Amino acid sequence: MEARVSSGVLTKIQSPFLSPLHASKLQSSRNMSILPNTIHTHQFSNASLYLRSTFSSRTHGFKQAIKDDSREFELSTLTALSPLDGRYWGKVKDLAPYMSEYGLIYFRVLVEIKWLLMLSQIPEVIEVPSFSAEAQSYLLGLIDGFSMDDALEVKKIERVTNHDVKAVEYFLKQKCQSQPEIAKVLEFFHFACTSEDINNLAHALMLKEAMTKVMFPTMDKLVEAICKLAKANASVSMLSRTHGQPASPTTLGKEMAIFSVRLSRERQEISQVEMMGKFAGAVGNYNAHIVAYPTVNWPQIAEQFVTSLGLKFNPYVTQIETHDYMAKLYYAIIRFNNILIDFDRDIWGYISLGYFKQVTVLMQHVDFNLLLLLLLFSQPMSFRGQNLEQITKAGEIGSSTMPHKVNPIDFENSEGNLGKANEDLTYLSMKLPISRWQRDLTDSTVLRNMGGGLGHSLLAYKSALQGIGKLQVNEARLSEDLNQAWEVLAEPIQTVMRRYGVPEPYEKLKELTRGRAVTKESIREFIEGLELPEEAKTHLLKLTPHSYVGAAVELAKTVDSAVNVINGSEVLETCR
Repeated sequence: MEARVSSGVLTKIQSPFLSPLHASKLQSSRNMSILPNTIHTHQFSNASLYLRSTFSSRTHGFKQAIKDDSREFELSTLTALSPLDGRYWGKVKDLAPYMSEYGLIYFRVLVEIKWLLMLSQIPEVIEVPSFSAEAQSYLLGLIDGFSMDDALEVKKIERVTNHDVKAVEYFLKQKCQSQPEIAKVLEFFHFACTSEDINNLAHALMLKEAMTKVMFPTMDKLVEAICKLAKANASVSMLSRTHGQPASPTTLGKEMAIFSVRLSRERQEISQVEMMGKFAGAVGNYNAHIVAYPTVNWPQIAEQFVTSLGLKFNPYVTQIETHDYMAKLYYAIIRFNNILIDFDRDIWGYISLGYFKQVTVLMQHVDFNLLLLLLLFSQPMSFRGQNLEQITKAGEIGSSTMPHKVNPIDFENSEGNLGKANEDLTYLSMKLPISRWQRDLTDSTVLRNMGGGLGHSLLAYKSALQGIGKLQVNEARLSEDLNQAWEVLAEPIQTVMRRYGVPEPYEKLKELTRGRAVTKESIREFIEGLELPEEAKTHLLKLTPHSYVGAAVELAKTVDSAVNVINGSEVLETCR
């Protein structure tokens, strides 16, 4: 199923927007045109300075915008209130078939049709006999062939009914009047259902499809890209920083491996969340069902129906499904996002230190599958030269006033959108499980905003991927910092001193290193003066800040054994 969105500037009719705000149009500025001319004068008495600024509704620019003040702003990527549906549409539009108003209507249609088909299989419901293959094909064709025009027809009906779910029912009745078998049982569309029987299943299916078709594949590409970065730089030594100060060395690859494992773990947790559904009528008791057909085991039928859609059945509900699984899902995504924020900030810092350079390339219409292949099969991303310059694309601008700038904008964009996503997802997680008594309507409008949290998350993942694709490791800069940090060898020296019973090892190293410049020569002189076995002393003399990395190299090289992305059972092939 696809959204059938045409190219170019997307209008409200062509595009299934992610934000519910875009279901209505924006008035141009008719009411603003009646604003009086106003003059604001600000007096600064100490400097005898007057600053006069005139705001007029009849300035040239404003006239251009409202030269026909009866005109309305048509909804497009330029007038959309949410940047997801405007500036960033190209990066998030894959979610639109599932998380938009179009997607909601589509899945409502699917649930209504599947329920009618289920009724035809219940022997006690003799009024709905088993459908012929032709009738079944006709009904399934309404699902498979559902189009943007069909969704617009539902919205047209809704303008009369003022009820979105009832509009779907009427739409299906209209569509099926011409099919003889189905025409006889039209009143069994929406049989014994409350609107939330349809809606909760539609919402669950929207989330299930969006996660499976869009979110998980992008998460996996991100984990794979970081995994590749880890293995390619497994042996690239790097000065650690704890509290912002030089600490025991590590390798760049091992620090990247940490993120790939953390993200993989949370991705697994997200995949374990079961999308749930109810189908128990107005207050969760099958009241109407049992009155109409007392001998039918309706709870069993409901469970069969919900599970047939690939969802987990929730038998204990009010009018609505409790939404607890949604909270669990969103909180799991938030944890994934928080780890990625940590990654973005670390990369930002490494770029600031000069550990990474950025190769800026044309990415406006990037194919992220191609990007991943380039990341996975290109040569290790590092330069060993001393005079590495930033590699930039002609015409690209980093700062509007500082021409030299090449900013880490992809990681900043990712971090910002992750914050916005987490804000949206946190509210959904806190709000949706709460509903007064057997149901209030506050969840209805909130549920229409599910696309926002996922959309900003998706945008952030793609921005991070884009940023990773630009990174080049500057080993010369990494080496420079290590060469100036011989004091980090105080840790292994005092540890060996402890082993061989040298008194006050910590205190002796503290006196040597704390607040003093430490050089290769001063470290060697200190080691040679120690009363240690010759073998231990020789080993310490061979240590350098570059080589003192412990098991970091092996941890990075074997990261694939820890990176599992499919229910904890399948290692990413591309990390091998």
